[in-house]
Amino acid sequence: MNFAITFQEKGSSARCGILKTHHSEIQTPVFMPIGTQGVIKTIDPEVLDQLQTQIVLANTYHLYLRPGHDLINRSGSLHHFMNWKNSILTDSGGFQVFSLARLNKISDDGVNFQSHLDGSSHFFNPELSMEIQRYLGSDIIMAFDECPSGDASKSDVQRAVKRTSLWIKRCQNYLGNNESLYNWSQTLFPIVQGGVFSDLREVSTQELIPFSSCGMAIGGLAVGEEKSAMFDTVSLMDELLPNDQPRYLMGIGRPTDLVRSVQNGMDMFDCVLPTRNARNGQLFTSKGLINITNKSHKETFKPLDANCNCYTCSNFTLAYLRHLYNIKEILAFRLGTIHNLTYYMSLMKTIRKNIESGTFSSWSNEYLDQMVNYKGM
Repeated sequence: MNFAITFQEKGSSARCGILKTHHSEIQTPVFMPIGTQGVIKTIDPEVLDQLQTQIVLANTYHLYLRPGHDLINRSGSLHHFMNWKNSILTDSGGFQVFSLARLNKISDDGVNFQSHLDGSSHFFNPELSMEIQRYLGSDIIMAFDECPSGDASKSDVQRAVKRTSLWIKRCQNYLGNNESLYNWSQTLFPIVQGGVFSDLREVSTQELIPFSSCGMAIGGLAVGEEKSAMFDTVSLMDELLPNDQPRYLMGIGRPTDLVRSVQNGMDMFDCVLPTRNARNGQLFTSKGLINITNKSHKETFKPLDANCNCYTCSNFTLAYLRHLYNIKEILAFRLGTIHNLTYYMSLMKTIRKNIESGTFSSWSNEYLDQMVNYKGM
């Protein structure tokens, strides 16, 4: 895998790049839809292609529990299992394991946890996380890390930083001794921890850079900390991370947060917001976030967003969409997801276009001013 910056806006950290994997060429900044269990809920690969999706995210923990990484390996890789021809990034499972705080016990060796499905006991460590991701065949492998909560004490965050540094060595050792099971390479992304503590972020970055060949991730944000502290940290990471590698800001997904993060030199993003919100009836539009089930839409016989040409907006009215959501019709979730993903993909395309034309700074400030009064954006 390799990465090259193609445009850098003068006087700004915003940049465009091309990230090449065995499976696809990815234009950055890029948003990755989340297919936790090997599927973007309600959406098939053909629609993802139509939306010009370049890369999707799947999750090691969930795929380990079901259907199992052995089965996916026998199918010929997660790409074959999903019938997905473009790139895949797999999260290590660390965040999911640690989020089960009442069900786990953490040590330097790894994490004992109970399955959220049936309560069965499991032990996750860096070696198992790497083994599973080898079996899945993802293009980008995330390191196994410890992700503390946003309200964790500095001593707890410091312990997580040390443990993350300890575990990245074990991740790399495993990958060095166990080659890819497929005819393509897999690239390991270290995950910088440190919460909102600038000194710990600097320590974590310096300790992880030696393990980074083509990409680093920023973890431990959007986990309950103040928004201002989050962006202070993102700005700091712009200074600390290698400039010639892709920067992946994990779990950040509000449209305005994406724009602000690109202003701070970030390249890759993922979040459940466009798909989860779609299933809950919250739809992103050029006029802000719409709750489609509101009574005010009952007799609105016009498109959801006049500025959107997605399948949903081109064929159905607000009134009809509201009706589908109110009767809990599965088609509602599909149409809402198509629309929200279209909004996100179009937003990223607009971001790239403005960076390339040297107008991103003015465009982004105008966009943020426009969205400032819209909740959820």
